Amino acid sequence: MAEGFKFSLGKLLEIREDKEEESKRIFTETQRKKQLTEQKLSQLKASYDKYNGIVPGEDVVYQKLKRYYLQGLESGIKETEKDLIVKDQKVNEARNDLVSKQVDRKTVEILKEKKLLEYIKEEKRVEQVNLDEIALYSYIRNINEGR
Repeated sequence: MAEGFKFSLGKLLEIREDKEEESKRIFTETQRKKQLTEQKLSQLKASYDKYNGIVPGEDVVYQKLKRYYLQGLESGIKETEKDLIVKDQKVNEARNDLVSKQVDRKTVEILKEKKLLEYIKEEKRVEQVNLDEIALYSYIRNINEGR
């Protein structure tokens, strides 16, 4: 029934679908980077917990080296936490952009569905008019032949 349907905004729908796919890709990539940063932070914290504290029998030089290492880990943890906050913001921005792109695409899809329903309704109306004409001609012919 809808074989002859041509949506006039088809190209716009295609463009919006492409933009949505690009936005999905960006969102996935930013989420992956955030997860990597979270993993790095947990590794740094695990290393800090592992080497934090004084173990009996350690010499002073080893303790001093361990303290420098722990200070480096603390610095790395702080930087990674800052980086994680930035990446979290980027993920939220990418999510909002994706939602916006999905709304844009869905808007055009709804228009397409409405136009398709209008087209089908008009096709059915035209078909009904044709069937009514055929039935009327048939009725008139039967009446004329019946005289």
